[in-house]
Amino acid sequence: MRILVLTKPVPDPAAGAERLVGPDFRLDRAASPTVVNGNDEYALEAALQLVEAHGGEVTLVSMGPEVAQSALRKGFSMGAAGGLQVTDPALRGADALGTAKVLAAAVQRSPFDLVLAGVESTDGYTGTTPVQVAELLGLPSVTFAKHIECDGSTVKVNRQTEAGYDEVESPLPCLVTVTAGVVEPRYPSFKGIMAAKGKPVEELKVGDLDIDGGVSVGQAITDVAAAEERKAGEVIEDDGDAHLRIIGFLESLKVI
Repeated sequence: MRILVLTKPVPDPAAGAERLVGPDFRLDRAASPTVVNGNDEYALEAALQLVEAHGGEVTLVSMGPEVAQSALRKGFSMGAAGGLQVTDPALRGADALGTAKVLAAAVQRSPFDLVLAGVESTDGYTGTTPVQVAELLGLPSVTFAKHIECDGSTVKVNRQTEAGYDEVESPLPCLVTVTAGVVEPRYPSFKGIMAAKGKPVEELKVGDLDIDGGVSVGQAITDVAAAEERKAGEVIEDDGDAHLRIIGFLESLKVI
């Protein structure tokens, strides 16, 4: 099986350092520690388990600045065979649809049987990019997979719902988004870490891709300011009418 895993480099949520914002109100990625999106690690682990069972290889497909390429090495150390990364200053500020166009064009560069992705990224949380990629590629998509099986021509998925899960079946090729907890991502071994250094990453520019309509890049953020400090709450002492005062307070907040 040839499995592609959509992988996004994101700011490290555990870094504990202030996120540096540039003069254009966008994240200064060169100054922010970068890691693989945590949700994508579940997709990668699911992909690795599928190729271990059926043979084949896993390739990472990513879009991001060159400095973020180091985040892909984590995926290589886990077992991915290589990667493809679209790196171009012209993509700075691309929206979700623009990102999907780039990833879809990158995916089309090589044959594949299955595309896996996390349900959303930890820095954007739109949850729309993977299904947009599927639509652009004309692929069936299955979302929120909590279990995946494949027989070489068909993928069977337990799709997580509020009431349990639905059993969904789709022909290959298709795109599946994997929910957190479906598998436990493996820890890279020392051998895997050393091998990751020599695994290939194909770097592309926007001009290397055939993208209909181009990529939309905009300025969504116009200002950044510190949040107000939390203020002390109001203490209501019960003199017999506390319930009425609480109701009035909740009504002022339009909670009731």
